[in-house]
Amino acid sequence: MRSEETKRSIIAAAEKLFQERGYEAVTIREIAKEAGCSHTTIYIYFQDKEALLHALSMEPLQQLKAKLDVLVADAFLSTDDKLLRLNAQFIQFCLHYKSMYSIIFEAKSVLNDEEEAELPFHRLLNQMFNIIVQLLGTQLNLSEGEQLLNCSRIYFYMLRGIVGTYSNSEESVESIMGRLSITFDHAFEALMLGFSIQLQDRRKER
Repeated sequence: MRSEETKRSIIAAAEKLFQERGYEAVTIREIAKEAGCSHTTIYIYFQDKEALLHALSMEPLQQLKAKLDVLVADAFLSTDDKLLRLNAQFIQFCLHYKSMYSIIFEAKSVLNDEEEAELPFHRLLNQMFNIIVQLLGTQLNLSEGEQLLNCSRIYFYMLRGIVGTYSNSEESVESIMGRLSITFDHAFEALMLGFSIQLQDRRKER
């Protein structure tokens, strides 16, 4: 149907421009020009630019969230194994969707632990962040509180840092993961060891 083709063209144009120039800099009129339609046509399908961002990001993020939910529910895996597999799935996802990485994680950016996120896909990101909180709490024997939140933030920053390092690489996802997955695992094992030592020292000081 022509209407579906128009909608797909608008989404493709928005993805292209958001990636090239950043979400904030692009206007609806520019998206319309890129898609070959009038700006009023866009409003037939999308309420505003945020709705376009939502359309771009929700489906792949929902797929990632579903995979992480299955991972967390696996009773045969240790918490340590779950964390390492979560890392791999998150890194692979972001590198697979390189063209959308900056759109999903940086456009209208909010803290990944904000309770009242503005956009639906940010709320979904927060849910995935809470999976990290849950697993770290179990692994580090920490209850909810500032210490656990800080450890979870640092853990998430490490994930973001790894992805950011390779987000512009022309190397395939398979090649990057095959070459560096052990290095990634060692980096997180070192981080977890650092958390454990720091927490032990603080408990001794009490």
